[in-house]
Amino acid sequence: MSEKPAIGFIGVGLMGQGMAKNLVEKGYPLTILGHRNREPVEDLKGRGAKEAESVAALTEASDVIFLCLPGSPQVEAVVGEILAVGASGKTIIDTSTSNPVSTRALVEKCRADGATLIDAPLSRTPKEAWEGLLDAMVGASEADFDRVQPIIATWAGKIVRVGEPGAGHTMKLLNNFLSLGYAAIYSEALAIGAKNGIDAATFHSIIGGGRMDCGFYQTFMKWVVERDPEAHKFALKNAHKDMRYVVSLANESGIASHVSSAVKNNFATADATGHGEEYLPRIADIVAELNGIKHETGS
Repeated sequence: MSEKPAIGFIGVGLMGQGMAKNLVEKGYPLTILGHRNREPVEDLKGRGAKEAESVAALTEASDVIFLCLPGSPQVEAVVGEILAVGASGKTIIDTSTSNPVSTRALVEKCRADGATLIDAPLSRTPKEAWEGLLDAMVGASEADFDRVQPIIATWAGKIVRVGEPGAGHTMKLLNNFLSLGYAAIYSEALAIGAKNGIDAATFHSIIGGGRMDCGFYQTFMKWVVERDPEAHKFALKNAHKDMRYVVSLANESGIASHVSSAVKNNFATADATGHGEEYLPRIADIVAELNGIKHETGS
């Protein structure tokens, strides 16, 4: 075995490609699972990664396996395939935004098979993934955290152990609840303003730079005002999925979910009306359109 553990990476999409790039460029032997989109796969192979044709082959080649998948159903299926191969002594790090209820069950299943599952979900964007400057919220024992922190540091600039396994995914959902809640509030405020003579540019001139400004607000408004399609690459269908997880967690915890359910319904509406593949700031246009407001560039 090389001095550094062999890494497997499943899910080299918008975020995963940049994360995997940093792993291989910082000297970790890397095996990736190929998929339909060949561009990131070929890019990573050109940087020194090897491609596995199956989860089983990737598992056999890896000591530590990263998952960056759409959600818990996909994570559950892949972890099942990993354990079926025999994963004793291996570490699985789930960087997806997953349901903590599912995560805690998978932790126990992995432990029974001699494997370790750590949750290390992300925040920030594909740009920071490429630059190795993501934030990671890690759920792990102190010993496991110390062991994997140097590996996570290849693609993360801020790494915080937030608690035991499952806590990372809980914190990630809370983080996304806040940001997606802001998106819903911005969209409704913009629609109310538009109906009463306040266009988006005027709204932005008052809120931007004030106490209610923040990084999320800036990327959101970069679409609303400037129509920059690259402003915030996060699909509305994923926002809907994350908010379903938040509401599910609230229900599991016995917490009344008045606000989270209302936010979830915004994204459920966007998804159900055929906008799921569009990026997050488009929710402002969708709310406007549902209220009979037609967007005009720069307003």
